[in-house]
Amino acid sequence: MRRVSILGATGSIGQNTIDLIARDREAYEVVALTGGRNVAALARDAVALRAQVAVVADESALPALREALAGSGVAAAAGRAALIEAAQRPADWVMSAIVGAAGLEPGLRALEGGAALALANKESMVCAGPLMMRTAREGRGTLLPVDSEHSAVFQALIGEDIAAVERIVITASGGAFRDWPLDRLDNATPEQAATHPNWDMGQRITIDSASMFNKALELIETREFFGIDPSKIETVVHPESMIHALVGFHDGALMAHVGMPDMRHAIGFALHYPERRALPVERLDLVKLGQMTFRPACETRWPALRLAREVMAQGGLSGAVFNAAKEVALDGFIEKRISFTRMAGVVEEVLNRLSAQTGLIDAEVTLDNALQADHLARAKAREVMAV
Repeated sequence: MRRVSILGATGSIGQNTIDLIARDREAYEVVALTGGRNVAALARDAVALRAQVAVVADESALPALREALAGSGVAAAAGRAALIEAAQRPADWVMSAIVGAAGLEPGLRALEGGAALALANKESMVCAGPLMMRTAREGRGTLLPVDSEHSAVFQALIGEDIAAVERIVITASGGAFRDWPLDRLDNATPEQAATHPNWDMGQRITIDSASMFNKALELIETREFFGIDPSKIETVVHPESMIHALVGFHDGALMAHVGMPDMRHAIGFALHYPERRALPVERLDLVKLGQMTFRPACETRWPALRLAREVMAQGGLSGAVFNAAKEVALDGFIEKRISFTRMAGVVEEVLNRLSAQTGLIDAEVTLDNALQADHLARAKAREVMAV
């Protein structure tokens, strides 16, 4: 029986992971489930999966969680320290699906404990990719990508020599505004940005899809995960979202991962790795699909892609600064304090200001340094938005 934990159990990735585990319940011992504020969903799943502990991030929600778990045998806890403790509990496989930089330390602690870390938290690699890879290389744990794009690349590279790779093509849906005239984007609302044409995701990640900040993070993550030169990483808009990524080799061949847009593809591959098992996902009917289309990823429409290139060129802790500024700018847009198009401007200004600060961007990539860069970038982003 495999011991598993799910960090971020109440989000879309966590819920899809629970769906797969619940279908083969007797094969797993559920150690820990964590969630943000959704006590009802967290308690429901913890009881159904007979988890050892359920942890809610919001400490004020602890009484409600205890009440919901009363008599179930599932322990209740809350707060940052409890989350870290849950991540450190012995487990064979841990899903890291906490959204944002908040997921960095819990995932790292699980990896240090020797778990196979199924990484859906792309911010971990963006903020501290060298640290995550170094921890995995030292034999403490295994990193398995769960973003659909990086899972696709990972699968295409099995049995291949990375030195033979000529390019990696990351596809993007284009999000809610892919067909909007550029002059309308200034007036786009959070409600409009949070409606994805292909995927059922949370508000923040859906807005990140519309701005392509999500894809910008994925470009950086590709570089960190696979150690490939940024000049070999491409982006194309693929509205149908059936091809998740392609790997091109020196002989001109392109290997693509093709399938219906269902996150259980990537989650299931990571859950069963190195085996490939049957999954309850819809099969792609190519005749019914008819065609697949591709468009250039325009950096005028999506300046986040240009900023990602600059971050990859700069390296160091610039990814931590980029992500923190993005998260604050996203908060500002959701709260309607800044416009949709202002988000990229905020991030660029923070990157420019902090890049000029000696000893910050070029500091060693450690957890403490990444968290310090994150803290400074958030403060600077708030300062920029206040002007």
